[in-house]
Amino acid sequence: MSAVPTCDQWERSVAVDIRLSLGPHASVASAYPSSMSSTNNTTEYIIPRTQKAAVLTALGAPYTIETARPVKQPAELAPGECLVKLEYSGVCHSDLHVRNGDWTVKADLPLVGGHEGVGRVVAIGAQSNNHVKIGDRVGLKWIATVCGNCEMCRKGYESSCPTSFAKTHGLKLDGTFQEYAVSFTSYVTPIPEGLDGAFAAPILCAGLTVYKALKQTNLRIGQWVAISGAGGGLGHLAVQYAVAMGLRVLAIDSGETKKKLCLSLGAEAWVDFKESTDLIKDVVAAADGLGPEAAVVAAGDAKPFNQAVMYLRRKGTLVCVGMPAANALLSFPITLLIGKSLTIVGSAIGNQQEAVEALRIAALGKVKCQHEVKKLEDVNSIVEDLEAGKVSGRMVIKF
Repeated sequence: MSAVPTCDQWERSVAVDIRLSLGPHASVASAYPSSMSSTNNTTEYIIPRTQKAAVLTALGAPYTIETARPVKQPAELAPGECLVKLEYSGVCHSDLHVRNGDWTVKADLPLVGGHEGVGRVVAIGAQSNNHVKIGDRVGLKWIATVCGNCEMCRKGYESSCPTSFAKTHGLKLDGTFQEYAVSFTSYVTPIPEGLDGAFAAPILCAGLTVYKALKQTNLRIGQWVAISGAGGGLGHLAVQYAVAMGLRVLAIDSGETKKKLCLSLGAEAWVDFKESTDLIKDVVAAADGLGPEAAVVAAGDAKPFNQAVMYLRRKGTLVCVGMPAANALLSFPITLLIGKSLTIVGSAIGNQQEAVEALRIAALGKVKCQHEVKKLEDVNSIVEDLEAGKVSGRMVIKF
């Protein structure tokens, strides 16, 4: 009697032969999909030679929409690289800073912007590991890959890996403002099939960043966290993650639209930084008259960071998330920091495991990205609206 085949053997027997043929205008990559059906189908991806992309050619200048930018072909992929056909890309405030050259580290130009992408793997470099398969739904993040071997990587602080800044989508490597993007098989993030791609894309940077920041507050259920920039792309996600963690949220931002958004997402208190004549006093009063136990500042300006030190209650924690311009400085009395026994934490972005956790919470419906879907051709107007503070929630590009 012949042995009953295992599931793995059955999947391999169902898959038809894997083909790769190159033509003058496109290549076709074929493979069995990551989730097998009972039919003998081959997943085929026709990979064009050129694509549409938003390219930054000069700092401070608008993106150029190119319609014939080359697509890296399967045979050109290095070991460990994969080609992802993108479905969505989020637009982050960091993209504004990159465009303007606000940071000490400047973009390598010309550069395709963006670093929040969701799509499917359509090709994998020869001799790559088996972390992903053709057909897998994956996400591309700010960090494209890390060394995986240094002390920071081993401890889970991947954003502090010495190689991480050199391998960043939308700063040093071409990012997600294009139809096809190259990333790394060891670092793309699996995207739950049931999660809307337009929801998932901003989780890969904005959601991951604030989720990690909230973990670093070390707060317990029922404690107060002030979120500065609460109505923005990072902030409105921070409100939801905080509520899911059982925290009491005090939202700080400006405008009736952002107020309604924050309160609808579960914030218990609101302070408008433009209307308040004494923000520190108002924040302290809103949090039991003692001030919040922690503050997560997701704003791109130095002032909210310095205000947080003033309104935090004793033994409070300030988690710095927003990335102001390079000349922005913390400025407060050191005696205040010591006298209140405050903790100040810098938090860049989460690690691979935290990305999975952040997406899982979103897939459970605990966090929903408030977003508006636009076309790639709208990227410059989106960035201008970000600069003017007109965006509530997140802007997402659909390809």
